[in-house]
Amino acid sequence: MTTADPDCRFCAIVAGDESSHVVYEDETSLAFLDRRPLFPGHSLLVPREHIETLGDLPRELLEPYFGAAQLLARAIPAATDKPGSFVAMNNVVSQSVPHLHVHVVPRERKDGLRGFFWPRRKYDSDAHMAEVAETLRAAIGGLRERE
Repeated sequence: MTTADPDCRFCAIVAGDESSHVVYEDETSLAFLDRRPLFPGHSLLVPREHIETLGDLPRELLEPYFGAAQLLARAIPAATDKPGSFVAMNNVVSQSVPHLHVHVVPRERKDGLRGFFWPRRKYDSDAHMAEVAETLRAAIGGLRERE
């Protein structure tokens, strides 16, 4: 069953109610050009179903969705004559549309983008790094126990 949010711009694109330049589609996903691209060819891959974040993506959609992302990550650089791509996803914070989407952006050296788009920071110490790692392992273990 496909669900849609009547207030979601990406659901409107999936339904064909809002115009877009579709570059790929299959049974579970749709990719279209970003209207405000970093570079020509910058595309967004969305699930056809209204799913807000990666954490909400049903397990059965993982392979088809990320298989499509992998295909785009190979095709977009080839089509734009670029040597690589940047593949990114936001979850809640900085997610301009609350509908899961993967950005696939063609890249080349010295194209003006600087690694990640935010400042990087160091851990206070190796002990701090170990503490954060343990906290993450515990959270992951707790989630896996509930599966």
